[in-house]
Amino acid sequence: MKESEEKRCWWCGDDPLYVKYHDEEWGRYVTDDRKLFEFLTLEGAQAGLSWITILRKREGYREAFHDFDYRKVASMTPEDEERLRHFDGIVKNRRKIHSAIVNAQLFGDIVDEYGSFHDYIISFFPGRQCIVNDIPDKESVPVSSPISDAISKDMRSRGFKFFGTTICYSFLQATGFIDDHLNTCPSKSFLRFI
Repeated sequence: MKESEEKRCWWCGDDPLYVKYHDEEWGRYVTDDRKLFEFLTLEGAQAGLSWITILRKREGYREAFHDFDYRKVASMTPEDEERLRHFDGIVKNRRKIHSAIVNAQLFGDIVDEYGSFHDYIISFFPGRQCIVNDIPDKESVPVSSPISDAISKDMRSRGFKFFGTTICYSFLQATGFIDDHLNTCPSKSFLRFI
């Protein structure tokens, strides 16, 4: 293969689920709040685990957390939390289950304040523009940025759990606020390095 030929990002390997996620979702710009809450929840669940583990449990998360309707999740009770600790479809970590519910409540507060969670996130970006990074190789992919630092700091001050700057940066990559596809990847944004 010539170096100038298109080559998919290395991290998805050849697992069909991972490849599908890379090709159809990762780095695609998300404006829908329900989808943003889904990624927020899944990124928090992933802390300390591999992303493929969470992808394999995604349907379980949809079932457990009302298809990521953050208003319904926000109203879940301690009894719901206890029930989910015995549900095989998700990571059964008590703190992560609790954080998903707390984060749903706080997510709703941000929607009420900003009109949408999308508007809150994009307000941290200069000119409210997404970023397309120049990524020539896997060593060039950042794990955080001043923007993820600022968003994470603000969200943690509001009470969000499992949302440090590295998780925040992963969230921004997954939801297309930051495009970190390899320059050779067919999924790289048409905006190219602006």
